[in-house]
Amino acid sequence: MISVSHLSVSFGAVHALTDVSFDAANGRITAILGANGAGKTTLLRTITGLEEATSGDVFLETDSTISLRTENQEKGETFLQGTSLLGKRTEDIARLGVGHVPEGRGVIAEFTVLENLRLGSLAAKVNFQEGLAEQFELFPVLGERRHQHAATLSGGERQMLAMARALIAKPKVLLLDEPSLGLAPLVTAEMMATISELCAKQNLTVLLVEQNAKSALKVAHQAVVLHLGKVVASASAQEVANDERLRQYYLGLVEQ
Repeated sequence: MISVSHLSVSFGAVHALTDVSFDAANGRITAILGANGAGKTTLLRTITGLEEATSGDVFLETDSTISLRTENQEKGETFLQGTSLLGKRTEDIARLGVGHVPEGRGVIAEFTVLENLRLGSLAAKVNFQEGLAEQFELFPVLGERRHQHAATLSGGERQMLAMARALIAKPKVLLLDEPSLGLAPLVTAEMMATISELCAKQNLTVLLVEQNAKSALKVAHQAVVLHLGKVVASASAQEVANDERLRQYYLGLVEQ
């Protein structure tokens, strides 16, 4: 589980995030929604140590805190404990089990598929060959293209490679920033189905940042809506999808 607690991020006089709080549970997809400039990408980059928070904290639930959380809940006490991610280096956060697929995919075009995947495996102590087999089973086309440079892959194949590179490190938390960006509708649907399947099978905590709110809400369990860096809604995905005010003013989902 990831707990974001009163997180604020500023760039000079610009407040990118203001007092953002929510929990993202294990085995569930939390969609982070909002218009351009809402703070979605900044949120993910802050969680992974690429941006510095002004205040607040982000906690990652580890094996050692699960039993403590259970004990506290049985006593009726509020749980907000775990490993704080703020102030840690990005590579150390990755080693703790947080995988990040950035906007624009971020694969290294000059590297082959194999080389990109090997780079991803360096974030954790995993068996590379075993990890390769798992990713090639999940994304068979990558196995067929294993010796090709990433520059020769289609947009959908590059997105698969970016996801496989994060997954090969066996993360507990997967942060996805606009995975459908630039993809055809059919490829987007397949990608969303893959994300949903991964979440269920591997008990992943998934934070899904999406401009395509309609697609995200179809697979998400809960949703957090940001507007100008502030949380304007945090509820089940169904509640958000059915809220006409949110659909019209914050998500741009207007029925035709």
